[in-house]
Amino acid sequence: MTYFLDVILPIPLQKAFTYHITKAEAQFLKTGMRVSVPFGKSKIYTALAYKVHNSPPMAYEPKTIHQILDEIPVVTQKQLNHWEWIAKYYMCSLGEVMRAAMPNAFILESETIILKNEAAEVKDTSLKDDEFLIYEALQYQSALKIQDVVSILDKKRVLPVIKGMVEKGILHLHEELYEKYQPKLVRYVKLHSDYTNESDLQVLLDSLSRAPKQRQVLLSLFTLEASENKPIKVTDLTKRSQTSTAVIKALIDKGILDEYYVQTDRVQFEGEGVSASKQLSDAQETAYEEITTAFKTKAVTLLHGVTSSGKTEIYVKLIEEQLDTNKQVLYLLPEIALTTQLVQRLQDYFGEKVAVFHSRYSGNERVEVWHNLLQDSEKAQVIIGARSSLLLPFSNLGLIIVDEEHEQSYKQFDPAPRYHARDAAIVLGAMHEAKTLLGSATPSLESYFNASQGKYGLVELTTRYNNVLMPDIELVDLADKYKRKRMKGHFSDRLIEEMTETLEEGFQIILFQNRRGFSPIVECTTCGHSPQCPNCDVSLTYHQYRDQLRCHYCGFSTIMPKSCEACGNATLDTKGFGTEQIEEEVKVLFPDHKVARMDLDTTRGKYGFEKIITSFEQRDIDILVGTQMLTKGLDFRYVKLVGIMNADNLLNFPDFRAHERSYQLMAQVSGRAGRTDVRGKVLIQTYNPHHNILQQVSVNAFKDMYTEQMNDRYNYKYPPIYRLIKITLKHKDYNRVNLAADWYAKSLRQVFKANVLGPEFPPISRIRNLFNKNILVKIPQQQSLAKTKAAILKIDNSFNAVKDFRSVRVILNVDNY
Repeated sequence: MTYFLDVILPIPLQKAFTYHITKAEAQFLKTGMRVSVPFGKSKIYTALAYKVHNSPPMAYEPKTIHQILDEIPVVTQKQLNHWEWIAKYYMCSLGEVMRAAMPNAFILESETIILKNEAAEVKDTSLKDDEFLIYEALQYQSALKIQDVVSILDKKRVLPVIKGMVEKGILHLHEELYEKYQPKLVRYVKLHSDYTNESDLQVLLDSLSRAPKQRQVLLSLFTLEASENKPIKVTDLTKRSQTSTAVIKALIDKGILDEYYVQTDRVQFEGEGVSASKQLSDAQETAYEEITTAFKTKAVTLLHGVTSSGKTEIYVKLIEEQLDTNKQVLYLLPEIALTTQLVQRLQDYFGEKVAVFHSRYSGNERVEVWHNLLQDSEKAQVIIGARSSLLLPFSNLGLIIVDEEHEQSYKQFDPAPRYHARDAAIVLGAMHEAKTLLGSATPSLESYFNASQGKYGLVELTTRYNNVLMPDIELVDLADKYKRKRMKGHFSDRLIEEMTETLEEGFQIILFQNRRGFSPIVECTTCGHSPQCPNCDVSLTYHQYRDQLRCHYCGFSTIMPKSCEACGNATLDTKGFGTEQIEEEVKVLFPDHKVARMDLDTTRGKYGFEKIITSFEQRDIDILVGTQMLTKGLDFRYVKLVGIMNADNLLNFPDFRAHERSYQLMAQVSGRAGRTDVRGKVLIQTYNPHHNILQQVSVNAFKDMYTEQMNDRYNYKYPPIYRLIKITLKHKDYNRVNLAADWYAKSLRQVFKANVLGPEFPPISRIRNLFNKNILVKIPQQQSLAKTKAAILKIDNSFNAVKDFRSVRVILNVDNY
């Protein structure tokens, strides 16, 4: 009887690929183990074992697998079911979900090794310069990797050269797998067993009288052993004896000390971690009880609590309850910035039971969290993370908390799978029979709609903790201030007045501007020319701290020109303003106070957020200027004033959710003010103070905003009433994108009639030299989702069969908002 194995490969294939296996392998393999398999002409991939069966594939001759990489499965069955749901719902392949879910260190890749063909006779004169350099390097080394060749030739495109040499018979290529995950080993030392009794020890110390440093190391070792009843690390010993590792190595070489290694986790929790959770206030207690009641009948509950109402403390109580019954908890956050602040709070309560998982962690650190979860270890009972953490191997999940559930960062845009973490979390909860709690001060319309329809439970928390008043929100009319010449730079007299007062009282200030850089447009005042990005249809943003112009879409950068490239005059002026310019102006207005900026440019590293957030918490910074990173549920005790520099660019964005988003963003920024006992103040600068949304923000009228926006959604057929699938076509040739999009839209219209919008170019139609064109498919409530997707996939397949369209990239984005 022959055996076959279906595997999932980490590449976008529409179905599983089949390999031939032996009977012994068939008995050993379980779903979820990793196997390395040959694929294509010479590549080797790490794949996941999916199913063992006896039916051979019809279309191709199955190859055999290379090797089995695991002894136990690294992916659980429930996890695979969840991945299958994501792949089906978001119209992508299982391989793409696997690639997104598994830490890079798990997915071994083969690396091409270049070897010299010993049999070939080569004349140096017959080689080109590049070929000679490679050949010469191989005289000294037995093998080279592609990366080595790149550095030898000092250019990126080395494959044509190597290919030419292979064709001439000078080189051989060989594929080799390499393991990416390396466990972290800590080096320990102990005294050799020969010297355990006192007389031998005395002889030893006497013999070291002429080597004072080595003797010092031994004495330090004894004091450390006496004071700490645990193995001694080499690092601790060098610190204690104030010597170098060379001295310790000399002792090891002499056979006086023994060294040994112990494998440890890269992320260690240091601290006590058992402080009791806080006493809940009456309002919180009521909310907590309402949530527990709601969970009895509903799997999902929405907690709508105003900013600073103490939602986190309620979460802590719910987590405690789950941990008492030995269940795992997943706590999802939209931003990495938030995880840093929250991890400290949760570790105070739950100590080392808390594990963190997000993209700023290295591959190896993520593998360790994965293993801890697989083994259901003590170290991974509460998982805090950004959206990718819901793809982890949970075994015993009891509760999922999605904090700030309205955030658009929960939606992944590129690459596939383009999933929405909130929706995928609800499905994951259902698979584990766990409860899901969505929390937000400004819920998304979809969630609030589901709650009001009775699909979710709804719990409202309307008062702030300690009964602090909601901040006082004042709208400042910019048009009027400019007319009366009451502006200094981009600051109105009201804002400067409030800032001065706040700083005198010793409080802190947050200023919000949703653009990074110094100014988004540089323009010549003589001829009106403004520098554009060569790869995208956008003007370049001026960044002052590096004196360069940068494109925020493709990363292109160039030095700021001294004179206009078109007319040659030195009359360049900047239009518009970003966070850098605000920071500059604040420094001029308040020279005695410390100003910092928090945006993508200042928080690049792994600890970038922590540094800024910590120094702001410790009041080393008086004024913090930032982009929307500031709006996400951060908790600063001493902020009394929040200034929104310009509300209009949020409101006038061409998107059906612009108003809802603006409301959420402004309400969230305002929520950073006055979180202890003093009432906060918020100033919103705008040219249109009578705008409905601004009026609603100023009186915290979420329900009014909801009703008004829902009317629009009904009238214009948008979510949550209708569902959306957005189809984007990309290609570098303008005409081809047009032709392809027209063909696609025409085919869709034959099926869906009037529910197809477009094709239309987006506001920025060319990004990275690719023209984009969008088509929107609207799906009414009574229409079957599965059939709709099947119809779209059918059209997609026939589209790819047209020869001219094959090079056009099609991106299907389900629920693209």
